[in-house]
Order: sequence, then structure tokens, then C-alpha cells
Amino acid sequence: MYIRPIKIGNVEIKNNVFLAPMAGISDMPFRILCKEKGAGLVYTEMISSKGMFYDDSKTKELMAVSEAERPVAVQIFGSDAEIMAKIAEEVSKEADIIDINMGCPAPKVIKNTDGSKLMLHPELVDAITEKVVKASKVPITIKIRKGWDDAHVNAVEIAQIAEKNGVAAITVHGRTREQFYTGVADLNIIKAVKEAVKIPVIGNGDIVDGVSAKRMFDETNCDAIMIGRGSNGNPWVFEEVIEYLRNGEEIEKPTLAEKKQMMLRHLEMLVDYKGEYTAIREMRKQIAWYIKGLPGATGIRNEINQIEDLAELKEKIKLI
Repeated sequence: MYIRPIKIGNVEIKNNVFLAPMAGISDMPFRILCKEKGAGLVYTEMISSKGMFYDDSKTKELMAVSEAERPVAVQIFGSDAEIMAKIAEEVSKEADIIDINMGCPAPKVIKNTDGSKLMLHPELVDAITEKVVKASKVPITIKIRKGWDDAHVNAVEIAQIAEKNGVAAITVHGRTREQFYTGVADLNIIKAVKEAVKIPVIGNGDIVDGVSAKRMFDETNCDAIMIGRGSNGNPWVFEEVIEYLRNGEEIEKPTLAEKKQMMLRHLEMLVDYKGEYTAIREMRKQIAWYIKGLPGATGIRNEINQIEDLAELKEKIKLI
């Protein structure tokens, strides 16, 4: 049986299909939509520990969570063990789980030895996980990659360090930092991590439907799966995956009418959460994902990118 409840530390989660933390994407409105479509656990966008430490208002906004999305994991990043511990103690007052980002490949993140750059420094991973676990009131998890590049594949080593220090679960993305999001995720490294530790392992990479989700479970024996880019413009993917893994059946894809209804709701939620100006601009990329593959999608996207009025944007969505 693939779909089952799972426990991370003392947090009970209704199913083992999770929404990945994605910068600029997994904000509160999107997390709520994915939760409604079946995601067992959702993660915030990654939050800078230094930004929190220095009381940056934009950083603090990213940490806001609602009761509608619980249980929710708040993801933090950084490489200063003392600051990470202080922030974990603070964040654990609101979060159900705290996740440490050790996988982000973005140049602006790794230049400070944050994100995936940490995987080149096992001694730093050791210090951070030890201090953060001790400081937090909630379970700590980490999200890592296969390694830095093909010459530095050390996911197993990092996972064992984390487990030793009391980390409650590990997500493994089966690509190196050098790959970014290109090529195919290596499921063998996820399997190797699963065999090397006793805590739950969450498989991540290339899960876009029921078939790819089943492959992840079958080939890695992982305890849970995490869907990232496969959910962009497609919160229905959680329903699809859960139904396929439970019953072997593929549900019908959402109709155009259902997509339009979801886009309008997503837009309204963004307006309530971020205000009209920001919501309109952030919704543009969301709409591009929702309409991907539709006839005339490129033209529609170009038109939407010029719209700055809320009523006009709503009307355009209705006319798609």
C-alpha cells in the first residue's frame, strides 16, 4: 500500500504525498489550494535565517501560516549554526515542522555557503543540525540533493550525519547542484539513503503524475514523496497521484472550466494575501502554468503580461 499516514517526529500526517518548498511559488494561497486537493504536508518558501535574525519584514511575511494548511513545514536556510538555532527556536512557536534547506542551487544562495553548498561542508551540516535540533520545539527535517556534482556525491554521508543529530526525516532530490533541474533524477541515490538511515526518507524529483509517483516508491522504497514543479499550475496533481496509488486508476484531467475557476480563486486569494498590485503580477506566471498546453497559450500569456487592472485580468481569465 503506497498511500498511508506517516509520522515525522511527533507530527502525524494524513498521507505521504507532500508539496515541495518552492521559492516564489509555494506561498500561502498555493499551499492551501494544494492542501485542499490532498497534499498531506505542505512547505513554505525558503526563509532566510539571517533575514529573520535581522528582522527583515519581507522575510517575516514568508513565515505566515494559516490553520487551513496545517500541518505545515517552515523551511529555513543559512550556514551560521548559531543564527540558525536562534531562528529555529523562534519559528518552532508557529511551525509544525522546520525544514533546513540544503538543496537550493541558486547562485545568490550558494554564494554565502547556504543551500546546496552546505553539502560540500559536512562539518557545517553537523554543527547546524546538532544546534537546530536542540533549539527547536518541533521536529527538524532536511532537504538535500544527490551531491554537489558527480565528483561529490555524498547524500548518504549527509543523511547519516543528520540522523545522528536527531533530524526526524530527510528529503532527497535525485540531482546534483551542477544539474540544477536538468537531466533525470537519480532514484538510486534516494534508495541508497533509504537503506542507510532508519528515519523517514522522502523522494523528490520528476514526479508529475501517478505513474512517476509509483516509480519513485517502487524504485527507492521511500516513505513519502514530494511534488515540486509537477504541481505548478496543477494543484490537482495530488488528487491524481493519490487516486492512482490507491486504486490504480487515472482520474480525468481538469476541464478548462475547472481551470478557469481555480485561476479566479487563486487570484482572489492572492489579492487578499498580498494586495492587488502584487497579486496581479505574481498571478501572471501562475496563469502561464495553468494554461500550458492549451491552444493559443503563448498569445494569451503575452496579453496577460500586459494587464495591470484586476477587473480586466478576471475578465481575461473568463474568456480563455
